[in-house]
Amino acid sequence: MDDMLKDFVVEAMDLAVNVEEHLLRLERDPDNKETLNAVFRSFHTIKGGAGFMGLPALVAACHLTENLFDALRTGQAPVTPLAIEAALEASGFVADQLNDLNNGTPPEGLAQMPAELERILTDAIEGKGAPSVPAAAPAAAAAPAPAAAAPLAAAPVAASPAVGDDGLDWVGMYNAVVPESAAIAAGPAAAAPAPVAAAAAAPSAPAAQAEGAPAAKASGWDGVERRSNDKVADARAAAAPAKDESIRIDAVKLDALLEVAGESVQAANQAAVLLERLQQFKFEGPAAALMATLTETLERASRYSAELQRATLATRMQPVGRLFQKFPRLVRELAKDLGKDVELTIEGAETEVDRVVVDSLYDPLVHMLRNALDHGVESPEERVAAGKPAKAFILLKAWQEANSVMIVLQDDGKGMDPVKLRRKAIDKGLIGENGAPNDDDAYQLVFLPGFSTKEVASSVSGRGVGMDVVKTAVEKNRGAIRIDSSLGHGTKFAIRLPIELSIVPTMLVSTSNASLALPMAVVERVVELPEEFSCVGGAPVLKDQGRPLPVRSLALALGYEACSERVGIVINAPQPYILAVAAVDGTADLVIKPMTALSVEGITGTARSAEGELVLVVGLSFLMDGCRSNVRLAA
Repeated sequence: MDDMLKDFVVEAMDLAVNVEEHLLRLERDPDNKETLNAVFRSFHTIKGGAGFMGLPALVAACHLTENLFDALRTGQAPVTPLAIEAALEASGFVADQLNDLNNGTPPEGLAQMPAELERILTDAIEGKGAPSVPAAAPAAAAAPAPAAAAPLAAAPVAASPAVGDDGLDWVGMYNAVVPESAAIAAGPAAAAPAPVAAAAAAPSAPAAQAEGAPAAKASGWDGVERRSNDKVADARAAAAPAKDESIRIDAVKLDALLEVAGESVQAANQAAVLLERLQQFKFEGPAAALMATLTETLERASRYSAELQRATLATRMQPVGRLFQKFPRLVRELAKDLGKDVELTIEGAETEVDRVVVDSLYDPLVHMLRNALDHGVESPEERVAAGKPAKAFILLKAWQEANSVMIVLQDDGKGMDPVKLRRKAIDKGLIGENGAPNDDDAYQLVFLPGFSTKEVASSVSGRGVGMDVVKTAVEKNRGAIRIDSSLGHGTKFAIRLPIELSIVPTMLVSTSNASLALPMAVVERVVELPEEFSCVGGAPVLKDQGRPLPVRSLALALGYEACSERVGIVINAPQPYILAVAAVDGTADLVIKPMTALSVEGITGTARSAEGELVLVVGLSFLMDGCRSNVRLAA
């Protein structure tokens, strides 16, 4: 793919995603002129770029949809469910074409616009509320010269240019930038040109002309060029959003830049430690002056490297709205297939997180939404019988909390039955008879591979792989996921992720001669531990601010030898506890390197301290789970 085509595909894909969001908003508010204009502009922009790149099917689909929205915003056609459905179909076709291009399909290898899409768009343009057979001729009121439609089939290719009401020869401009084989045959001004999807098939063009005006209509346009007058065009141009001054940079280059910035900060920190050691010695004369200059230079280098790191991190941050805006249509279509009435509410779309996290969360959130729709949300009849509104609500919310980003998916469905979950896991042999003793542990059973409460798998869920994929993806991004549920009232999934992946604020600790780092996202405070503890059920417990918290040894949790641990760290988890360590060595922003060669329970990566010492980074999910291993298969 050449650079011009690549840039077009990237920009057009962004527009296509925005179009879907606008269409679903328009479905709820059909009279919103601003939304109508926004959709019109998006298709118009994609059409212009597609024409320049020689993509006839895209031009044809966008032109028909553009005609539809021009008719909708001028009142010539009503905003009906058919119109929304037609626009969504066109948006899906445009997205498919762009995805094919993005995946390496050459322009000449793209599919033509389906006849069914042409038909449904034409029906919507004519204001029909349901699919019907197209009329034999264009409506008399729509054409300036009705008599001109009859000789259309016999008109030669070199007829007068098709000039619209705005005085522009759109067909001529298109033909000027596409290969001759893709050119559109121009007709009289009263009859709009045939769509590119039909004209691109050159051998069939003479036959189509012989069929007369009805064939021209069936090919895609209704014979009317819906262009507004100069005033409306000027208003449209004034309303068009201004382009940001920006350039596109390959993500691989940004990742390399961030790695270099992180290493520079690490080197500056190590240099500062060495300088601190040097300052313990006494320097006189020229040596003292050199030390003063060296100190000033290293401080400046440290400051600049930190600023470089922050600036580089900012380039990787993206709003989660880029991810969330893909879901309203998914929920709409899946709810329709399941016969359920569901409204998705999105909050906190402006919350920013690392680009890698945004890209990797799509599949997990899709699995969670599908489960919420299939398992969690009841049918309208069941909801009414339970005293609930017929329409169900799903909330997708994001916000920043300290050094983490929280993403919550919550429904107001029937909730989870911990007894049923526990029994199902035992029947499948996933846990023993004494496994998952409390409700919280029972909810986490849904993350086990092969677990499903459905007796028969459907196209939506039931194969026992979805939620396992979710937990794996979240933990791969050094995050944690928890479930809270209330039987009869709904379920909430809460995902906690680091704002960015490569550099993490940590608390440095040591225990059993090992140097470790804990993510600051879960560290609440540090307390002193006594030599003896009260015990509840044989486990040590310590009162902290009036609440009894269990005390757990970090050394034993990670498989180290037992040692004297007299420092406690209160961990802010769903079930808070105190983590015992030998010593706290301070805090540091560490450049985390993932462990790829081996997997160690509880360890998510490695880093270098300011002194150059290797540090093991304890996983966020491991800490959130109470430093306990995940539920295993029954022996």
